[in-house]
Amino acid sequence: MNIEFATEEIENQPLHKFTEQAYLDYAMYVILDRALPHIGDGLKPVQRRIIYSMSDLGLNAGSKYKKSARTVGNTLGCFHPHGDMACYEAMVLMAQPFSYRYPLIDGQGNWGSIDDPKSFAAMRYTESRLSYFTELMLDELGQGTIDWQPNFDGSLQEPVLFPAKLPTILLNGASGIAVGMATDIPPHNITEVAQACIHLAKNPDATIADLHNFILAPDYPTEAEIITPKEDLLKIYTNGTGSIRMRACYTSENSDIIITALPHQTSGSKIITQIAAQMTAKKLPMIEDIRDESDHENPVRLVIIPRSNRADIDSIMTHLFATTDLERSYRVNLNMIGLDGRPQVKNLKLILSEWLNYRLTTVQRRIQYRFDKITKRLHILECLLIVYLNIDVIITIIRDNDKPKPILMQKFGFTEEQADTILELKLRQLAKLEQVKIQHEQKKLTKEHASLDKILQSDTKLNNLVVKEIQTDSEQYKDKRRSPVIKREQSQAFDTTTLISSELTTVILSTNGWVRAAKGHDINPNSLNYRADDKFASSAYGRNNQQAVFLDSTGRSYSSLVHTLPSARSSGEPLTGRFTPANGVSFTNVLLGEPSDSYLLTSTAGYGFIVKLADLYTKNKAGKAILTLPTNSKILPPLLITNLDNQYYIVITSAGYLSIVSVAELPQLSKGKGVKLLNIPAKNKDEIVIVLNILELTTTNELILYSGKRHLTLKNRDIESFKCERNRRGKKLPRGFQKIDRIEIIPKNLEILI
Repeated sequence: MNIEFATEEIENQPLHKFTEQAYLDYAMYVILDRALPHIGDGLKPVQRRIIYSMSDLGLNAGSKYKKSARTVGNTLGCFHPHGDMACYEAMVLMAQPFSYRYPLIDGQGNWGSIDDPKSFAAMRYTESRLSYFTELMLDELGQGTIDWQPNFDGSLQEPVLFPAKLPTILLNGASGIAVGMATDIPPHNITEVAQACIHLAKNPDATIADLHNFILAPDYPTEAEIITPKEDLLKIYTNGTGSIRMRACYTSENSDIIITALPHQTSGSKIITQIAAQMTAKKLPMIEDIRDESDHENPVRLVIIPRSNRADIDSIMTHLFATTDLERSYRVNLNMIGLDGRPQVKNLKLILSEWLNYRLTTVQRRIQYRFDKITKRLHILECLLIVYLNIDVIITIIRDNDKPKPILMQKFGFTEEQADTILELKLRQLAKLEQVKIQHEQKKLTKEHASLDKILQSDTKLNNLVVKEIQTDSEQYKDKRRSPVIKREQSQAFDTTTLISSELTTVILSTNGWVRAAKGHDINPNSLNYRADDKFASSAYGRNNQQAVFLDSTGRSYSSLVHTLPSARSSGEPLTGRFTPANGVSFTNVLLGEPSDSYLLTSTAGYGFIVKLADLYTKNKAGKAILTLPTNSKILPPLLITNLDNQYYIVITSAGYLSIVSVAELPQLSKGKGVKLLNIPAKNKDEIVIVLNILELTTTNELILYSGKRHLTLKNRDIESFKCERNRRGKKLPRGFQKIDRIEIIPKNLEILI
């Protein structure tokens, strides 16, 4: 059996072209028909279809509530063939007064709460109808103001846009993520936006700064403060992008802190969790308790109880603003679909200008629609007067002729439309025709017709009408600003080290990089228990409110607060859990002390410099590059410098050279390779530093050098003979003492106890 395929109907194209075009089509669909609002009515397609569907069902503001499932079902079945839960969530958002500045839907039932906006009931339980605010978008819907388009199956017509009477794109804002772009438009106050529109309509050359005098800032559906500086707000309205910062409001009652307003979309339970976590971590020792006393009368009432009546409430709140969601930042991205059908990030003036153009066109279409309707009615009234005066003749013509239409047109000069109207009149209507009523209606419509014609012929009159209507509509729905714009100082968290009691602490580091902290300075690190194949590597003495610095084998530094380290009663924890060193890198030393302490950092290659401990601090988990190590060299244990004027470093190389140099000759750097501690000839590639120590000269100094079982004692006069400048070679030790194992200084260097 032979099967022939119609190959001429198959389109062949490269796969990369097909996928590229398919992805572009999908991206444009998401941008234009899903995620971004239109500047005309400020709505996304799903929102527009939900509102139109509710209007189509008769769920206006004055009607009875009906189940939300009915609205969702009608929307999906007639206009929006997508997921029911996605549609319902879009509907819920428009009904939540804490999400929308001017809710478009009036809900009855559980529609979520400020604390958990997603806690709304299922659509089979809730009931809804349109809010009175939607009248601003639906009032002129059937007056020829907008275009219509077929629904997804072509069986119904739906509006392309709503004839919004006010710029709802700014009033309720919008947020959404498309492909390659997003939008975050904050809500604004209706009175401020209307005043800005009126000012721009009267003064087309007004600047963004002029409009900013009317629109001070966004107006969120919360009483929390907007603390963004005015100059930053002006930049946002100029560039179309930026961020708004909001801060909670609080008062004091009987020394308790009462939080009365939270930033937009902030959960009170999350705030309590954040504060409780700090209390558990002992970062808020001045707070005794926190509880939530919110109810229907007080939607937001969080009570923070300080431990003392003398606690500084303002400083506590400043810390909480910096460390919790009591202060939040909101991104602003004024990205929307313009009148040209293209997405664009617009500034304030461009938004209001385009919307005014949209409104002018809408009002013009409404007037033209009414003008044409009146013209048609006057045309009909003209023939009705003739009918009234000649009713018997007209009845005779209609009764005696099979085709009376052309006879009526010829005898009385009727147009085809007038003749059709007469023939469609019922006899009882002919009997009720009254000349006075017809003339009265004709006079009234003629006057309105002339008035509309003047408006259509004059741009100024049209503009004035739009301004008057904006003023009227804004007066009807006006309310006070909810989010006050207040100048505040920048919040700042407490320095956690000031909140922790100062206790003597010893930090112990093992060779495998495990760390722990023990109370006191009298602990012997070697006596502690270590994990298998692990042993003591380094220790440092200080206090638990300081930062411990760890050095790795590559010369990088890491730091962590001592009070966060595990207790010495355990085996500790690996530093790799706190930091992220490179593979194969090990931790070698730990330092602890005041930030102003100085340390000598050196390498076995004979290079070094003096560094402040504060320069080793870092918040980077990957560490901070400090000591640059020459090839095949290692880092030596850092040495504490307490007296630059009277301290010397003792350096002994593997070739048996000893040099005693004043530490004042070394540079103080924050990072780098350093300078030569002594002069090692370039040809001696294998010579390295094997011993390094600090000597403070006194009249009773002794220096004991150990080489195996033998030792050599150097007294003051001998020590003086080894003193030299930093760039010298040093003096070679006697035969038999050129392989030094260790040195002992008498009197011994005292460890500084903090």
